[in-house]
Amino acid sequence: MRYDQAVNIEDLHRIAKRKLPKIIFDFIEGGLEDERGLARNEAAFHKHRLLPRYLVDVSKRDQSASLFGRTYASPFGISPTGGVGLYRRNGDLMLAEAAAAANIPYIQSGASNASMEEAMRIAPNNTWYQLYAAKDGDVSDAKIGRARDSGVGALVLTVDVPASSKRERNLRNGFAKVRGGTVMEAFKLKPSIILEALTHPQWVMEYVRHGGAPTLANWAPHAPPGASISEVIKFGRGMTPASAQTWRDLERYRRLFPRPIVVKGIMHPADAIRAVELGVDGILVSNHGGRQLDQAPASLDVLPGIKAAVGDKAAVLLDSGVRRGADILIALCLGADFVFFGRPTLYGAVAGGVPGVTKAISIFRDEIDLVMGQIGCPSLDQLGPDFLWREDWTQNR
Repeated sequence: MRYDQAVNIEDLHRIAKRKLPKIIFDFIEGGLEDERGLARNEAAFHKHRLLPRYLVDVSKRDQSASLFGRTYASPFGISPTGGVGLYRRNGDLMLAEAAAAANIPYIQSGASNASMEEAMRIAPNNTWYQLYAAKDGDVSDAKIGRARDSGVGALVLTVDVPASSKRERNLRNGFAKVRGGTVMEAFKLKPSIILEALTHPQWVMEYVRHGGAPTLANWAPHAPPGASISEVIKFGRGMTPASAQTWRDLERYRRLFPRPIVVKGIMHPADAIRAVELGVDGILVSNHGGRQLDQAPASLDVLPGIKAAVGDKAAVLLDSGVRRGADILIALCLGADFVFFGRPTLYGAVAGGVPGVTKAISIFRDEIDLVMGQIGCPSLDQLGPDFLWREDWTQNR
């Protein structure tokens, strides 16, 4: 199957798995420890049922949505995903290009291989930037200054990585190692892993042709002068996680960045309230795609509590576990203002480059349109809890 023959995200998933060496695909696909968080994220959507309303005129359906003063064509965007250039060379910029063409937000990862300035040249109205705070506060401040000066639409501070996670697929594949109780990046491959990679010659040829692993372009300007690609990568890895980051740092970031700030990874209502009190504009409810704390609840299960705590004081966004257009509508019914996903567009990039990402976006867009028609909802502003079936639903509701 080619990417343009895909009828759902799972089709793109299978194509990407076929194209990539196991070590690379596992890096995208894996969670941590027993990977219960991965299963929990998707299962959370499966618990809900959409309750249709009939005899409604749905001949015209509008899935546009507004966020931070801008109207987007659909109520979803692309989550930050690191290392995309390792899966598909210039993959970060492919995501940006497809997002701009589709008029949806693209959050560039703090571990991206392209720079925020490059993304802004391609998608000036759609690029946001994810900040992984550095152990050196001056580096964090300098990156925020670059985001401010380049015109990035929103700053997305990720707070759910106070310590590294035990991603066991990466440990087995030689992508990481444990030293003194700390998980560290590594790249020492067993012969069996190398032999398996050679069965994917297209990826290997691209990797070799471009000189190996791509750099971490957003860390490069802050690394020592003249640093090589490997030294930049080592520098960036050494600057994270910023285990000492606190609410005081968030206050400083708020002062430094004049446009919307979103805090990503908050799961507790009390933390959401405190972030809003400090002036953030959005809360991105996320358990890091099941990659950070395996015992964490699913993002969707946490969403209603965050919405109840925050109300209309800030935008409430959702990330993790989204695989269908119906999932996005369920999240909107539960209180999300916008929904983000990462792996589906990675599958698209691997499967077909920019057209593959566009295919993933169009699959979600088409599914949303169809389900809106099926449930009797001509516009997203009509969505709410009444479109979700409940066991205590009464006949005269």
